[in-house]
Amino acid sequence: MAFHLSPAVPPLTSSSSSSSSSSPQFFPISSPLRPPSWMRRRRSLLPSHPLSLPFLPPPHPLNPPKVSLQDPQTSPLPPPDSPSPDDHGSAPQPPPFKNSIWVNPNSPRASHLRRHSSDSRYARLSRLAASLDSAEPDAVAAALASLGPAPPEQDAVIVLNSMTNSRNAVLALRWFQETIKIEKEVILYNVALKVLRKCKDWDGLEAFWGEMLEKGTNPDNVTFSTAISCARQCNMPGKAVEWFEKMPEFGCDPDDVTYSVMIDAYGRSGNVEMALGLYDRARKEKWKLDPVTFATVIRVYSVSGNFDGALNVYEEMKALGVKPNVVIYNTLLDAMGRAGRPWQVKTIYKEMTSKSLAPNRATYAALLRAYSKARYAEDALAVYREMKEKGMEPNVILYNMLLSMCADIGSVDEAVELFKEMKESPNGYQPDSWSYSSLITAYSCSGKVTEAEEMLNDMLEAGFQPNIYVLTSLIQCYGKAKRTDSVVNAFDKLLELGIKPDDRFSGCLLNVATQTATEELGKIIGCIERANFQLGSLVKLLVDEGIDYDTVRQDAEKLLNSVSSEVKKAYCNCLIDLCVNLNHLERACVLLDLAMQLEIYTDLQSRSATQWSLHVKGLSLGAALTALHVWMNDLTKSLQNGEDLPPLLGIHTGHGKHKYSEKGLASVFESHLREINAPFHEAPDKVGWFLTTKVAVKSWLDSRNSSDLVIA
Repeated sequence: MAFHLSPAVPPLTSSSSSSSSSSPQFFPISSPLRPPSWMRRRRSLLPSHPLSLPFLPPPHPLNPPKVSLQDPQTSPLPPPDSPSPDDHGSAPQPPPFKNSIWVNPNSPRASHLRRHSSDSRYARLSRLAASLDSAEPDAVAAALASLGPAPPEQDAVIVLNSMTNSRNAVLALRWFQETIKIEKEVILYNVALKVLRKCKDWDGLEAFWGEMLEKGTNPDNVTFSTAISCARQCNMPGKAVEWFEKMPEFGCDPDDVTYSVMIDAYGRSGNVEMALGLYDRARKEKWKLDPVTFATVIRVYSVSGNFDGALNVYEEMKALGVKPNVVIYNTLLDAMGRAGRPWQVKTIYKEMTSKSLAPNRATYAALLRAYSKARYAEDALAVYREMKEKGMEPNVILYNMLLSMCADIGSVDEAVELFKEMKESPNGYQPDSWSYSSLITAYSCSGKVTEAEEMLNDMLEAGFQPNIYVLTSLIQCYGKAKRTDSVVNAFDKLLELGIKPDDRFSGCLLNVATQTATEELGKIIGCIERANFQLGSLVKLLVDEGIDYDTVRQDAEKLLNSVSSEVKKAYCNCLIDLCVNLNHLERACVLLDLAMQLEIYTDLQSRSATQWSLHVKGLSLGAALTALHVWMNDLTKSLQNGEDLPPLLGIHTGHGKHKYSEKGLASVFESHLREINAPFHEAPDKVGWFLTTKVAVKSWLDSRNSSDLVIA
């Protein structure tokens, strides 16, 4: 049998190759096959181990290097299904290397060399690992016995590293611990821990940790990085932080990769300061950060309310050459949705699709949340239809968001259609209590009493009891329909269900009082007293013509200081409306002044060198008319004090008209200005503004009668 050193043999070409049965075979020069005497003479001229030569090429993929005992998870071993010389010639033949010898394939020793080559050994151990994964627990030991009485530690590492069944991996580890002499036990533990990480078996990992400490096996960096990444995969950021912070205790120093993972872990665990501190360090030291870490930093900024910071991270990421993926875009869309910036959501989504990144369910969910929150109904419904076309049906939460949006803007037909499609959901997303509540609200706010009552009956038949929001909507609906007795019945029903009226519910009753005829007002006041005694007492004072203004002011101040900040402005609007309806203008002015003093109403008046303005946007009609009355009095006093008016005067009502309102504030205010002959006219180039000149308003103020300024 002839042997040749690889340098003497030119690389094979297709023209010089023979069939698989006679193809030349190459094996490492360290093969146990004994070379002839002339080869032994030349070998003395070479180093004892040819692989130590720096000019030798890297090993061929079919001849994997020995497994690294430092980190077997990252060793460059081929996967278990890699081709090998045992595959009956099916694997492609590698070219000759300087560290290989040629063997006649017809030689009896060729098959012996194949059986003992490194790639064949690796393939055999990988097949054993696969059989262990599928074996019953009591068959694990018998399968491992095929390795012989004392397999090398390296074989144990390869077997464990190739397994994916955490239960059987633990049994295999126990067998190796009992069978072979282990030089560095932490290595076997690390490999076993990585199997547990593959299976997201955190409990098993912690059990191994306790066992390692009990046996006196010191963990190393691989131990900690495996545990930290396992905690990350198991969505347990608190555990990742816990393990990271005890690394110094065992003399382990985190590397850049571990630090990058910890940015994500600290961010998810709520430690914003630590996460952002590590991110700043990463930028300074130029760590290599993955998109997941960038997504976490964007999320951290978003949750902390620093939405511009989230955008800055996105721009920094692109500047570093990291390409944003779908996760990055989804996180950014969610952040801009939280910020209430639907226009930026549109821009980001357009950029994402321009890069041929397909939106997934999380993308659509972020879009729906952003558009629904901003009441961008057309965009939200377009996203919903696109989802349906792609077979991605929204879940119950997203359906309810859409229903709530439609209820808020008065899109009753759209809400009814959504509710119908939800009931017909192929995925079983049936309406819940909130779904019924939203549709009842849509009907109620649109004045569709019959439909609201029918939906309430459907809700009861579906097994859901009406909550405080449903009853609040119904009472509002009955109030608009002038059905005072139905309001009282709905309130009694709320008490029967054991629901305690809150500030919003009491505010709803107060709103109904502003729409109730004087002869039936007592019924509503009785409900208000039972819901909130302090509020009911104040309403009684406002109705009583014999009460002085100081008493009204004191009681109103006590009430407004006791309720939540979310309802203070609504309470003031309703209380002033009630006074205007009862033709108690002076009491309305007292309440307006109190609201300004308590900073419930802010910036009602503004002055510049060129324009003085009244801002009534956001006020109820009664509060806006009262504010107009006060402003006109202030203008009159300014003229009496010798002040000169600016060239222009304006009233800002805003141009929006709530869909539930028959008339918006702007149209009603315009009508009132005509009635009192005020020289204010709607500005053609400034929507929602009524303007006049100094000359016109001075002439009008001189001739006006203050009692005509406010008409109930």
